[in-house]
Amino acid sequence: MTTPISYQPTDGLSYDPSQAKYWDAASLQKEVTRAFEICHGCRMCFKYCDSFPRLFTFVDERHAGDVTKLDARETAEVFDACFQCKLCEVQCPYTPRDQHAFQLDFPKLVHRFKAVRAKKDGLPMRDRVLGDPDRAAGLARASFGLANTMNRVQLHRWFQEKLLGIHREKLLPEFAPATFERWAEQQGKVKPPGSEAVLFQTCYVQHNEPNLGRDVLEVLEKNQIDVACVTGLQCCGMPAWEHGDLAGLRAKARANLDLLLPYVERGAKVLAINPTCSMMLRREWKELLEGTDRERAERLAAATMDPSEYLWSIRNEPRFSTEFESSPNGPIAYHAPCHLRAQAVGFKGRDLLKKLPGVTVELVMECCGHDGTFAMTVEGFEPSQRAGANAFSGMKGARAAVWATDCPLAALQFQQHAGTKPLHPLAILARAYRGDPFPAPITDGGAA
Repeated sequence: MTTPISYQPTDGLSYDPSQAKYWDAASLQKEVTRAFEICHGCRMCFKYCDSFPRLFTFVDERHAGDVTKLDARETAEVFDACFQCKLCEVQCPYTPRDQHAFQLDFPKLVHRFKAVRAKKDGLPMRDRVLGDPDRAAGLARASFGLANTMNRVQLHRWFQEKLLGIHREKLLPEFAPATFERWAEQQGKVKPPGSEAVLFQTCYVQHNEPNLGRDVLEVLEKNQIDVACVTGLQCCGMPAWEHGDLAGLRAKARANLDLLLPYVERGAKVLAINPTCSMMLRREWKELLEGTDRERAERLAAATMDPSEYLWSIRNEPRFSTEFESSPNGPIAYHAPCHLRAQAVGFKGRDLLKKLPGVTVELVMECCGHDGTFAMTVEGFEPSQRAGANAFSGMKGARAAVWATDCPLAALQFQQHAGTKPLHPLAILARAYRGDPFPAPITDGGAA
């Protein structure tokens, strides 16, 4: 008879990479076995990604309910299927967030597994490339547009798939010819500490969609929020960390802390446009950094907000503007990003959209499946579509001419697999303030 496995934490429990036991393989295995036993008994998270169905299949069909019999390959399959949407942690009743005795955080256990593996085996080329968006964007910009052109060439994408493991059919974001930072410098948006808020534009806005950063600034300034931009900001580090590259994450976080903390010390809020990035600044850095950097990250976390969250916080002040020159005048389909849900701050972008005249908002709270670089990979492209199927159908079911999401990568996923690219809520507000036209509402007979 198999010895019962306690749900209580083992002496190998650690989510802190500053602890020596975090890196100990035997300690890690104790927690892997315990987590598998808890999840096998609970099964609440069967629908979020392939990690849990794979675990349950291995346990039920191969090992007669005994989680201790999963071998190293099966364990890796379970963890590699996780794409860090965080929804299992949001829904799990056994987490440190809920102060439960079991102290189970499955996404952090996955991070630990991948970090230990990366330390032991090193990082493959694909993970190094995808883990450093700033470097990839710099090389792309040096090609003077050739990278964007080649990403649309089938033969090139075939070679890219074979060399880097980036799926040939994945719709990739285009690289902007000039960065957001360069525009901000030209427009006098770069300011010394002393402003009400400072923008963390994120590497995606910096390199791929500078217009989104411009729209966000335009809306904030329309509402008399004094916002500063900063030069030299780097990626938040999530693309590196999702592959287990702790050193890469820490280097990027340290550089950003050096630039942002002088603003925070003068009372500024840090507004991070992408929910993944605000999650990293608000929740992850303070647990992953070490020494004085951890203390600095604590101070930054307390000042970090989503731009819509901050704008919503001043909605009752006289400066909040409802001087909209145009409006969608119909339903807006709003997708709630997983990493915004993980921060438990509500959906302030959705709430702001309700300020537009004649607008109703249909909320879709399903994962789109993109999740960082997962959907770009050969092994993740197809599962990401399956994971996002309910989100795709939910957005389509809203029968809205205008779609919204706070996550620019989710917007790419919807564009490719649902046929419509959502706008950031503040981009919609920017259009409404300017008086830009919106698509006509969808009627029963189709699009007007």
